[in-house]
Amino acid sequence: MTTKNSKKQKKIFVFDTNVILHDSDCIHHFEEHDIIVPVAVLEELDAFKKGNDAINFHAREFTRTVDALASNHLFNGGVSRGKGLGKISVHLDKKFHPDLVGNFSPLKTDHKILNVAYTIAIEKKPRPVILVTKDVNLRMKAKAVGLLAEDYKSDQVLDIFSLYKGHRYEENIKEEIITKLYSEFGVEISKFSFKNKIQPNEYVLLKNGKHSGLSTYNANNKVLQKVDKSTAYGIQPKNVEQVFALDALLNPNIQLVSLTGKAGTGKTLLALASALEQRKFYRQIYIARPIIPLSNRDIGFLPGDVQSKIDPYMKPLMDNLSVIQNQYKETDNNYTRISQMLESHKLIIEPLTYIRGRSLVKIFFIIDEAQNLTPHEIKTVITRAGEGTKIVFTGDIFQIDHPYLDSHTNGLSYLIEKMQGQNLYAHVNLEKGERSVLADLASNIL
Repeated sequence: MTTKNSKKQKKIFVFDTNVILHDSDCIHHFEEHDIIVPVAVLEELDAFKKGNDAINFHAREFTRTVDALASNHLFNGGVSRGKGLGKISVHLDKKFHPDLVGNFSPLKTDHKILNVAYTIAIEKKPRPVILVTKDVNLRMKAKAVGLLAEDYKSDQVLDIFSLYKGHRYEENIKEEIITKLYSEFGVEISKFSFKNKIQPNEYVLLKNGKHSGLSTYNANNKVLQKVDKSTAYGIQPKNVEQVFALDALLNPNIQLVSLTGKAGTGKTLLALASALEQRKFYRQIYIARPIIPLSNRDIGFLPGDVQSKIDPYMKPLMDNLSVIQNQYKETDNNYTRISQMLESHKLIIEPLTYIRGRSLVKIFFIIDEAQNLTPHEIKTVITRAGEGTKIVFTGDIFQIDHPYLDSHTNGLSYLIEKMQGQNLYAHVNLEKGERSVLADLASNIL
């Protein structure tokens, strides 16, 4: 997607519906180039106007934006999107082109959109016409007939493999520096010559042979300070990364935490245990996850009432809670306290959709499977944080269930890239699996 001003020929971008449902501000990201919205897209948006999910918000917001620009020219040549920006226009369905009719059904909405883009590309030659869609299958269909097509990339993380990990290992550190780390408040950052710039709240394992020290960078005081091994509601960290993660989760000065890693690294378990450990500092604990139905089938296909439909999606959260609870005997206060918190709604486990509209004041808010959220959904959750609220996102950026997101475009990757360097934020990528040797083996080689 071209976003920089240039003297080259202006392009025409044809939008698919999923681009708008992903980001209602998409029309502002194409600068001097023109945008065409097939009328079939407006028909699809109409079906998404009602509801409280992010896609419903985007459908309504886009419609309002276009309506504010609307004039007699919207269907006839287009209307300017603003100073220095190109035009936006709506195109009615066109007669199905002979080049397409033999391979694509004219009744399918995707094919109607493809036909509009293909026909305009022929009419506007040699001006570049590009179909913008998050549907990889539609992109392949477009390329198969010689039509330019690309993903919507304005909120895409380009280099996922160099994404900020939140911790680093530094070898050959002087032994006296490691000793000073544990004997004093901290070690001035000026004492180190790290290859890459260190970020606020970044964790560092300092090593010199058999000697080592765990530390984190306090950007306010410009020192590396020691990190102690803590426990949370009976859960003890099993590796260095988990020690770092618990430190971030238990630090009241860090209001936003993200934990990434493959299955079995302990992301959700650590977050839950930390919330329970700090329960007295928060009004409630919210634990949520987005519902991404398998095979793109809505939960309406599942039997039973609403609670019965959503229970399978929340079961992994309950499993983690059971692991924490079952460390104790049923007569132990720590065991019964969890049951009491659930009954009194001090501890709430629900789909993200149900929690999103609530007031987030003095809440410990855990969002599991956050890799299935869009950048806009991540932003929506964070911007609702009130005074005294801590937000924790957990997920695996390489395990995406959302049909139109991937490792580069999901909200969790976007959050990590944009938030690194902020004093209120800490991130830890957990790499070592701790569920079992078998689970770790399967995660690595299958």
